[in-house]
Amino acid sequence: MTRQTSLPPSRAARPDDATPQRDDTTGPRNRLRRTAFAALPWALVAATLVAALLVTGTPVGAIARYAAYWLLAVLLPGTLVYRALRGSTGNLPEDLGYGAVTGLLCELVAWAIGTATGFQHLLWVWPVAVAAAFLAVPPMRRHWRIAEPRPLPLRWSWGVAAACVGAIVWAAGEWAHTPLPPTTADYYPDLLYHLGLVHELTRTMPFQVPQVAGEVLRYHYLSDAHLASASLVTGVDPAVVLFRLWLGPVLVVSAVVIAALARQVTGRWWAGPVTAGVALLARPLLPGGPAAVPGGLPVSLLSPSQTYLVPFLVVLTALGVDLVRGRPLGRAWWLVGPLALACAGAKSSGLPLLVAGLALATVARAATARSRRTVAGEGIDARPAWWPPLLALGVLLAAMGLGSTVFVGGGAGGLTVQVGSQLQWIEPYVAMFRPLGPTAPGPLPPGLAHPHPAGVLFALGIVAWWILLQAPRIVGLAVPLGRSRRDPAVWLLAGATVAGTGAMWLLFHPSDSQAYFFLPTLPYAAVLTVLLLTPRPGATRSAPRVLLAASAVGLLAAGLLRIASGHAPEPAHTYRAWAAGMARPVLAAAVVAVVLAAAWLLVRRRPGLRGHGTAVAVSAVLGASLAAGAIGTLPRAAAVVTGVPAPTAAAGPVWAAEIRAAQWLDGHARPDDVVATNVHCLHLRTRPWCDSRAFWVSGFGGHRTLVESWAYTDAAIAAHGRHGHAYPAQPFGDRSLYEENERAFAAPDAATLATLRRRYAVRWLFADTRAAPVSPRLPRFAHRRHTDGPVTIYELP
Repeated sequence: MTRQTSLPPSRAARPDDATPQRDDTTGPRNRLRRTAFAALPWALVAATLVAALLVTGTPVGAIARYAAYWLLAVLLPGTLVYRALRGSTGNLPEDLGYGAVTGLLCELVAWAIGTATGFQHLLWVWPVAVAAAFLAVPPMRRHWRIAEPRPLPLRWSWGVAAACVGAIVWAAGEWAHTPLPPTTADYYPDLLYHLGLVHELTRTMPFQVPQVAGEVLRYHYLSDAHLASASLVTGVDPAVVLFRLWLGPVLVVSAVVIAALARQVTGRWWAGPVTAGVALLARPLLPGGPAAVPGGLPVSLLSPSQTYLVPFLVVLTALGVDLVRGRPLGRAWWLVGPLALACAGAKSSGLPLLVAGLALATVARAATARSRRTVAGEGIDARPAWWPPLLALGVLLAAMGLGSTVFVGGGAGGLTVQVGSQLQWIEPYVAMFRPLGPTAPGPLPPGLAHPHPAGVLFALGIVAWWILLQAPRIVGLAVPLGRSRRDPAVWLLAGATVAGTGAMWLLFHPSDSQAYFFLPTLPYAAVLTVLLLTPRPGATRSAPRVLLAASAVGLLAAGLLRIASGHAPEPAHTYRAWAAGMARPVLAAAVVAVVLAAAWLLVRRRPGLRGHGTAVAVSAVLGASLAAGAIGTLPRAAAVVTGVPAPTAAAGPVWAAEIRAAQWLDGHARPDDVVATNVHCLHLRTRPWCDSRAFWVSGFGGHRTLVESWAYTDAAIAAHGRHGHAYPAQPFGDRSLYEENERAFAAPDAATLATLRRRYAVRWLFADTRAAPVSPRLPRFAHRRHTDGPVTIYELP
């Protein structure tokens, strides 16, 4: 079999992309010393992650079991399968990164088979079987080692490790504001929604919506399937997995595969660490003022689906880069379909971006196919090769179609066309045009449907402001216009980035879900931006130091400017006041930029500086973007040390007693038991038009509820805006079922409870007096089993 590598041979042999080959004449002591030094960066990452988990209250036993699960049930078997299908990259970190994603993919296959057959409790078998096969079959044993090592410089490992540590510090800040239960806390509703899904996906197919039992589950839930698998294999409580354990390893894997993609595209080892840091740590510029630009990081504790998408999409993109450059995939074709379906089931907004990028790259490749010479000397075959990219496009489109049938729903649907839709989620526009009421669909946002000239100028100014502050992310779109324009991989990344940005601004969703078209493009945009840092031919060896200095200057200048600007109060709701409030810090930043540019003009002709103008400017902007990331991360991360959370908006806390009661139910009810509850509203008290995003009874209780909260059902999304209320405040669609559920608590009788038991298989009643009054007659018809605080749990006979 021809062994596949992640880089063309010409790229792998570049002087700045490889280190000297292993010297077999050295003794075992020296080899052991080199191995120890190579492991140090990753030991630092592991130590940082464990420390962050411990400081935020994660049990030691849970950390140990989860670490063993990741190493033995994801990383090890996944790396073996990856090497068998695609070959080794020649270095261990990238092999492990790609292998981890392959392991997650294999886990999904095993989970699907297990939950379809009722054998999900045997999920631990698949990694054992894989490891045994690679030990027992002689031709497969060679995949346990790297046959032809091409180790990366130790600086690569330290750089990627630094990006990982930064991401873990950010994650620790998120963990500090998401306490482990049971404790009185304000939990983000989507986290509790996902917690209910994690419990549901430990059951046997077909799956139901746990918050509305009996409704078929149609949602991009594969991230929750991963968490469910982890909980089944390790025995760790799903809440601990969701609130703590899953995020760290996925962040580290994302950093490694993003760095590998950058090295693959650019052929430069140093591009990997820089790209990983920019993709995971940098944010829109933050000069100060009364508002900030939306569109932060591609990862989030609060959106497991978006975060879980990132590594799958990056690895699928790496295969696409090989295809458009004319490199055969060989056995790696077996990865394309499953990876595409995993992307569709992780987050439905990810795969269309890659389809757009791959289509554009195919066209660009055809346009340059007249020349049969190697493109730019980079090992890119310029001869026509139509069928591989077209076949890949067909596979991706098929995965999108299947994903839209199986996964799309539960809040993932509801997209319509609206030019400028993102304006409805940017604070100045909201203040002027949407002070009251829900977001509105339609061809144009409110305020532009019947435009006033001043309003149109104001909206265009906001769009320009967004583009300016997002410059670190989108400046790389200039790459296809430069010397890399003959590389189809550049067109792939640029096409995906433009598609995601365009979809965010041209599609409307009542909960701003169109933003999830933009966030997955951030790793692509980071690769393109880092390409602008690539030295021109003939550049001096001082280029790296010059660019590092420029980045440091940009970081320092942006930080000082943000500190000097302070917090600006919200201005009066007039065009003039908002425009002045937004323009003032931008102009201050422009003055600083002009001063720095003038300083550069004075020194640019000195030896070692000539020809670096564009790269210096981009480095300074990236430094400013990293400063914005630090400003957004450090105050929240400080809570890990001080124990004092930063101020957050309170949605109405769930009491510790209520969580304990739900956990008691989880421990005593049978897996398929259905629960009826009078808890429906985010602010707990049930009232007309309340926000129906409670989700905590099914989340902490771990069981299907007859009617808990329905905000993310297809019917609620479709009713958005009806009677002037947003989709979470819409009433439950089946009024008779809702009234029967409420009557069981407010005015119970034997007939009502018998109907719940017989028709809907309800076995438990979860009654919370903080949500609504509970009749004192209820114990006559049901057995009181548990009481904690305002909650009493009854079992129906």
